[in-house]
Amino acid sequence: MMLFMFFAILVLGLYHSHICDFVPCSTSYADFTFRFYKQAVLAEADKNVFFSPISIATAFAMLAMGAKSATRTQIFEGMGFSLTEVEEEDIHESFHHHIHMMNCPNNKIQTSMGNALFIATEFKALEKFLQDVKTFYETEYFPTNFHNSKEAVKKVNGYVKKKTNGKIPELVSFLDPNTILVLVNYIYFKASWENPFSPFHTLEEDFLVDEKTSVKVSMMRRDTDYESHYDDHLSCWLVQIPYNGNAKALFILPDEGKMKKLEAALLKETVCKWEKLLQKRTINLYIPKFSISGSYDVKLLFEKMGITDVFSSHADLSGIAGTSDLHVSQAIHKAVLNVHENGTEAAGATAIVVTKLLRPSITIKFNRPFVVMIVDKVTLSTMFMGKIVNPTIK
Repeated sequence: MMLFMFFAILVLGLYHSHICDFVPCSTSYADFTFRFYKQAVLAEADKNVFFSPISIATAFAMLAMGAKSATRTQIFEGMGFSLTEVEEEDIHESFHHHIHMMNCPNNKIQTSMGNALFIATEFKALEKFLQDVKTFYETEYFPTNFHNSKEAVKKVNGYVKKKTNGKIPELVSFLDPNTILVLVNYIYFKASWENPFSPFHTLEEDFLVDEKTSVKVSMMRRDTDYESHYDDHLSCWLVQIPYNGNAKALFILPDEGKMKKLEAALLKETVCKWEKLLQKRTINLYIPKFSISGSYDVKLLFEKMGITDVFSSHADLSGIAGTSDLHVSQAIHKAVLNVHENGTEAAGATAIVVTKLLRPSITIKFNRPFVVMIVDKVTLSTMFMGKIVNPTIK
């Protein structure tokens, strides 16, 4: 079972005196997913990486409803949308569809996604902006006194704590009294493996962090049929593991010394090619149990990706309040991932398969750094992506 929690926080500062689908082929922001991943890897060299591209994209698409001119264009183009090829309303409608599908009740998988605006009590946002973000992003509103920074922090963190069932009790530690708006976006995902791993088969083994370092991990094992493929060109194994419900994970294990080659080739086209080459075969699969987290300065990473105006004095966020003195002062991204054996057994699914031809199984052991991607099969969106370098570091 995997448990994921993500929060993207955008803090819009008002400083008058100081400031003059694995990625499906049809997903529009697929290339954005890999661009962000590569920037995160550069910023956190040889460290675990974990983030939610759909949540980051949703947060900034929502912000774009209040952006104008070059600021608006830069946000959309940075996420891989061309306003000359697609109508802006269609973009917002696609995100609305994602949110709706993520919040549909499902007895096999637990997902929820939502947005909130914490608005300064003295700040008057345009009615059109408030109505649009409510219509397309199902946003909640909370009047907030940011002049009492301590209480404002407590209010935002209280919301976050409630939405994560207490898993993230403190997200922000300080909010400037000049803050006029805090935008919160969250996604929650919990699913069990279609074929769970038995705890009785979990043993302590070595995980090779690098050529000189190894750590002890609890290694799960299962011998069954999985969709898989070995990419000779990129020297990596691909194993797709389904969940109960509408989700699946793609685990990518490069050969020793081939991680950088793999990461350089991570593009929408590469993953689309993999999707067509996956074939079911019997695999003796080993995957470590782990719990990791990711925390990123999205402002810094976006600026390196060319999304700069929204964070500067050139920002045009006049669609929020009709004034040109707003900019994004902070953009924080946090995510948590837990992987272990628990899940619901598919009743009788393997017990009665007695006529299946016996084939020699291939052993694939994820005992060195690997990449993982989790996709929602209904919305065709990449919910999470990460790189596990050291499973013992949370």
